[in-house]
Parts: sequence; structure tokens; C-alpha cells
Amino acid sequence: MTDPAPPALALDGVTLAHGRSVVVHGFDLTVAAGETVALLGPSGSGKSSLLAAAAGFLRPIAGTIRLAGRLVDGPGTAVPPEQRSVGFVFQNDALWPHLTVLETVAYPLVRGGLDRPTARRRAHDLLVALGIDGLAARRPAQLSGGEQQRTGLARALARGAVLYLLDEPTARLDSALKGTLQREIAVRCRDLGAAVLYATHDVAEALAIADRVALVRDGRRVQVGTPLTVYEQPIDAWAARLTGTASVLRVTPDGVPDPQGPGLVLVRADWAGLGGSLPGRVTAVWFRGSHTDLDLATPFGELVIRAPGPPSTMAGDDVSWHLRRGWPLGGAGETTDASPVEPGRS
Repeated sequence: MTDPAPPALALDGVTLAHGRSVVVHGFDLTVAAGETVALLGPSGSGKSSLLAAAAGFLRPIAGTIRLAGRLVDGPGTAVPPEQRSVGFVFQNDALWPHLTVLETVAYPLVRGGLDRPTARRRAHDLLVALGIDGLAARRPAQLSGGEQQRTGLARALARGAVLYLLDEPTARLDSALKGTLQREIAVRCRDLGAAVLYATHDVAEALAIADRVALVRDGRRVQVGTPLTVYEQPIDAWAARLTGTASVLRVTPDGVPDPQGPGLVLVRADWAGLGGSLPGRVTAVWFRGSHTDLDLATPFGELVIRAPGPPSTMAGDDVSWHLRRGWPLGGAGETTDASPVEPGRS
């Protein structure tokens, strides 16, 4: 039996600082070959610093970094960025002002040993795949912010790296282009067999593109799991609210809503519905097109319910509702059983 391939990226106890300010604390994470891992956290949580360290732009003050099993950062070792097989897409694209889009994308191919005509053909094919071949002759000053971002992505993908580091690559795109580019990133990286570490503060993006999601808060790893796990089984209330609309209600040990209940459960907006015996008052109505979100004040806590279609009620209305399920949030005085709460009829 052959030994399994080492992770494309392994961070072990990585601590990072900008000057005297420590921004990442003892961070552990692996990204397997061919795997996409999303770093999800608010601005300033350390996501970009982790990408910069993996690329070689920021040296750890503690811990080690390995790429495909090779030590690239650690005591006595610091492999420079140009000697690491990584492709990097920055938040603010650093495009060469004197090169056209086609020349920019062809550049890493030429550096990799291809002759210029072949490099230009492959670069053009990549521009076509990303839907920006019409920009081939333009220079950065002639591009919008979104066009510059897509050019930076094409340049990174052209390199054929073992690991791609993507820092908010769709942040400046409108929703239609964002979805297209997310799909293209997934397809291209899968075809290349490359690993991806993808930093974002957009929960929908993280859940859509990643095999696993790492939640990051104040430079620390909070939870790592599949998109389904971090969404349905968050480790705490902060993680719950980071990964989507979340309400926290008081319940009995059996999961029945109770104003004096000793437990707390997470309730996603589609885990409760209108109709039932539980009381509430509508405080706000948010029509979203395909569905409507209702903010309810209840004796058990504030609750958001998602109902299909247009609004059927308005702010100030008294309504009844029912709870389909919840996820217990552990802690002092809270429920700690790590299994879904399926409340009885109430």
C-alpha cells in the first residue's frame, strides 16, 4: 500500500504579527491535494495574513508551514515566494500597468518555460473560459475593478500551481458575475487537481465553493468542518451567526420552548414555521423575492422565520408558530448534548 500524499498545505501552530501586533495565534490547518478550504471570518480576523504567510510574504514568528510535505517556513527555514508552487489572487490586484491583459496572463506561462506563441494561445483560452477575452488588448488603466480582479485570477490560474491562495477574489463583482466566477474557479481548480485556500467574509460564497470551512475569529481557529456541519452544527452562537441567519431561543432539556428554560438552541430561519401553538408578534417583514423573512418577538427570544412567497402578514400582527428543530448551544447553564433537538408538540 502506498503512503497517502502529504497535504498541499499544512499550518502547524502558526503565529503571525504585523510589527508588535500579533494577528494570528497558534493556527493549525491542513488543505489536502485537490481540496478547497474556505477561511470565513469578519474583516480583520487574520484571513489575509494567513494567505500571505502561505505565499511567503509574511514570516511566522512561531510554528511551521509545509507545502506538499516540504518545509517552507520554520526555524532556520524561509523559502522565498518565487520558489513556492502557489498562485495568489490579492484583494487589490497588482497588475503590471504596461502589459495588456493577454500579456499579463501569458507572463507566468513564459516564466514556466513555454515559448511565447504557445503561452499566448493558452492565455487566450483561459480568458475565453473566464469570459474576458474581449479585454485581451486592454491595459489595467482601461479596466474596471471587477475586470482587474478577473484578470488577476486568470494570471494566477495560468501558473498551474499546487496551491491557489484566493483573497476575496469576487469581492468587487456584481452578483451575476460572482456566481459565474465561483463556478469557474471550482471547475478550473478541480481540472488542475490543485488545492485552494479561499479567504472570504461572504458566508454564501464559503458554503458554495468549499469542501471544508474554517471559521476564524481574532486570529484564532474557531471551528473547521464541512459546509453542512458548520451551518447546521455551529460550535457556539458567534459561529452560528457568522454562518447565516440565526436565532437563539430558551428551551427545556427536552427542547420545548420555555421562557425560563435552562437550555439555548440555535434556530435557522427555515427551522421554524408559521402556524402552531407558540405565540409571537411580528416586528418586521422583509420581502426577498422568492421568500419573506419575518422578525418575531416571542417569550423565548427574538426569532426569524422564513416563509415562501410574498408577505402574508405585517408588522404588529400577532401570529402563532411552531419549531421544527434546533441545535443545542453548549456552555454554562446551556444544553450540551451534541445531537439535534427535535421538540415535541407544544
